[in-house]
Amino acid sequence: MEQKHNAITVTFPDRSETEVPVGTSVGDLLDKAEEGQPVVAAKVNNYITSLSYPLEVHSVVEPTVLGSPEGLRVYRRSLSFILAIAAREVLPDRRMVIGHSLGDSYYYMFDDDDEVSDETIEGLTQRMNSLVEENHAIERRILGYQDALDYFHSHWMADTARLLENRNDHKIPVYQCGDFIDLGHEPLVSSTGVLKHFDLMRYGEGFLLRYPSSSRPMEMSPFEDVPLLFSIYEEYKEWGEVLGITSAGKLNKLVRSPKIKDFIWTAEALHNKKIAEIADRIDERYESVRIVLIAGPSSSGKTTFTKKLAIQLRVIGLEPVTINLDDYFINRADVPLDEDGKPDFEALEVIDIDLLNDDLLKLADGNEVNLPTFDFKSGTRVYEDRFVHLPERGIIVMEGIHALNGGLTPRISEEQKFKIYVSALTQLNLDDHTRVSTTDNRLIRRMVRDAQFRGYSAKETLEMWPSVRRGERRNIFPYQNEANSAFNSALDYELSILRNYAEPLLREVKPYDSVYHEAVRLMGFLDNFTPIHAADVPDQSILREFIGDSAFSY
Repeated sequence: MEQKHNAITVTFPDRSETEVPVGTSVGDLLDKAEEGQPVVAAKVNNYITSLSYPLEVHSVVEPTVLGSPEGLRVYRRSLSFILAIAAREVLPDRRMVIGHSLGDSYYYMFDDDDEVSDETIEGLTQRMNSLVEENHAIERRILGYQDALDYFHSHWMADTARLLENRNDHKIPVYQCGDFIDLGHEPLVSSTGVLKHFDLMRYGEGFLLRYPSSSRPMEMSPFEDVPLLFSIYEEYKEWGEVLGITSAGKLNKLVRSPKIKDFIWTAEALHNKKIAEIADRIDERYESVRIVLIAGPSSSGKTTFTKKLAIQLRVIGLEPVTINLDDYFINRADVPLDEDGKPDFEALEVIDIDLLNDDLLKLADGNEVNLPTFDFKSGTRVYEDRFVHLPERGIIVMEGIHALNGGLTPRISEEQKFKIYVSALTQLNLDDHTRVSTTDNRLIRRMVRDAQFRGYSAKETLEMWPSVRRGERRNIFPYQNEANSAFNSALDYELSILRNYAEPLLREVKPYDSVYHEAVRLMGFLDNFTPIHAADVPDQSILREFIGDSAFSY
């Protein structure tokens, strides 16, 4: 398409077109609301932008509403932005740091020993509400590298400055509201008046910034506690203090020093120590426990964890017998359909519950069982004379997405079960106001593994991911608090390893692909991490499940 001097053509979702001057902001071309929801950002040529983004080339422009996955991300990041403004004004002598997500919330704390009082919460809430009522503009700006670095140093934003020290871009995108500036990690809303739905509440030693859920984007849902996840994060925060690394900037500095190998080995040793502790807990209940059930979301490292747990169980004199839940799939022709009329391979009903429970009870009673094998080529279950029994001090170990769901093992008494939840809950932040998303960490793991071992491109993995996430919300997360123990498979150094593999894959996603905005976002995220050579990863690391060359067979 020929571009006129100082003019560009903009195409909208209904295929209508308009000609506008170069530099026209996206927000000037869109209505403020769509389908009863505020427009919080835009997709320009499959790239998510703020509404203040200036158009420079012929563009296909689509509004991004609050209730969309991209819109919710923009909204959450924008709430964090105005909370940072409120904290600087209300508590100028205290450093507020984002911790982790907890349900539909972010957990925050202060780096001093003073408690978070009701007065603190009230003051922050009042200031955030006033920022919303005053409807201040939030503008995307470009600063020179040195100007940005000077600002963050002079405003005690050390971790943000450390991020810039790992980069050499001569232009730095930032967002500004009044005299407050923060690094432009991702797009924000165009004004504070949009951010009407939030809540602050005391929790643990800090507080929660609560935001709308994906199912109810225009209102606040009742708070649902997730104590198991919080306990994992608290334990991992202690690991972070042991390791001395809490942000990407600090990690990058360590990567450039000879101490990085010691850091990797210490992180791996903490993993092994935790797995040994879980094995000890199982042993303490051995008089009643006969089956260990392991579940977790996609790419949480369940398979390697199960293998490493088996080693630790043998160390203390137990003899694990591993059962593959996939072998109890019903025949593919009988798989139920989902709401879109497609086979739902993640439904509980794809498991032959009766047969599974029959075999588990027989094994627990000391009987021999011929285990089935599922033939994925034919889509049927077959028997190949795989007879097993529980040896003396034997224990069954079974891993799968439904393992914590009581509906999987309804005939096994709770006393006979030991349930373990596995996930990758990183404690690293990018800086004080920006956390490293656990979901992004798992997505990058999966993308690398899919390319290494399953022949999928990054585009295909990104296209599948929303479906994977829906399955997790339905089949895994509702049962995580049922676990007797939990294991955090995240490794603080892993994104510096995964960057080597993920970046080339993400660059294969092109602007005309529908998932291009996700590829660009993830590339920008990974750009915050200095690469580490994969040769430094131990061969028994959980990370090897995704990058290859593991000492374990899969």
